[in-house]
Amino acid sequence: MPLQNKFFFTRLQYNSGDWNTDQRMPSNLLNSLIEYTSIPLVTQENVVPLSSEEVFKVPFCYLSGHKLVQFNEKERLHFEQYVQNGGFVFVDDCNHDIDGLFAKSFEEQMAAIFGNQALRKIPKNHEIYKSFFTFDDGPPPTSQELNGWGDDLVHDYLKAIEVNGRIAVLYSNKDYGCEWDYDFRNKRWLAEDNTKFGVNIVVYAMTV
Repeated sequence: MPLQNKFFFTRLQYNSGDWNTDQRMPSNLLNSLIEYTSIPLVTQENVVPLSSEEVFKVPFCYLSGHKLVQFNEKERLHFEQYVQNGGFVFVDDCNHDIDGLFAKSFEEQMAAIFGNQALRKIPKNHEIYKSFFTFDDGPPPTSQELNGWGDDLVHDYLKAIEVNGRIAVLYSNKDYGCEWDYDFRNKRWLAEDNTKFGVNIVVYAMTV
């Protein structure tokens, strides 16, 4: 991927489903990067259609939704090329449901592009859990997972597609986007800043 002087939080727009979820999350995570790291960044969210050539200019992308994920031909081609060429995609299922429409359709897309065994659970001692803050128990849980929706259980793992030993697609059923979808100025009311794992994801994506 081309080198950039500043980090852009880039949201992928795709034709199917609802891609524009949790609209306060990006500014919250960007605030955390400012607070905890020295990564130079652009403070506004960057939205790029997956079908656009612009996707190849950014090293980090976010893809989320509740509904169907069904890439058209150009979106599928760009997703594959982006990942194979060193890009990083953080994918978050807003349904927090391992059997929901987003989960099933996204996993089917990944199997069609990369093969049935490409998307795998990552161990709790993976480097991403210590790339900045340390999470000894693996992915931190979210309050979304036990609210009576979806499968109503805590997912104690994340999945990923690796390219050359590096995570290229990080996939979550934990609904981090909704967990972090609040005005960053309200963090002072939290006993622990729950966006810290987001910092780990970005640092891993930008340094590994």
